[in-house]
Amino acid sequence: MKRLVGIAAPLAIASGVFASPAMADAPAAFAACAACHSADGKNGLGPTLKGVYGRKAGAAEGFRYSPAMKKAGTVWDDKSLDSFLADAQKAIPGNTMPFPGVADAKQRAEIIGYLKTVK
Repeated sequence: MKRLVGIAAPLAIASGVFASPAMADAPAAFAACAACHSADGKNGLGPTLKGVYGRKAGAAEGFRYSPAMKKAGTVWDDKSLDSFLADAQKAIPGNTMPFPGVADAKQRAEIIGYLKTVK
């Protein structure tokens, strides 16, 4: 029995049985975000969304933000993300993200739920 446990424990760890929760699969609505933003930590046309939940707006390292985004003072949480995803220009006037918004509240909630897992 000790031999079985000695073999099973490393296999369980290697297979992720005891790993922390993984990043969720991106919802279909995230495709609009993925056109400019990555979830892997690399900046593209837009800043990475890895770790965006709880981060101050305009603070992703290595990305050149608009003055409006740098001065916003927003911390990304459910309410601020929902507002920004609905109408980015209304949420942070003068930001330079050319995004028409996500009209559907359910789709915004799915995107926000996904962003919470992107760490």
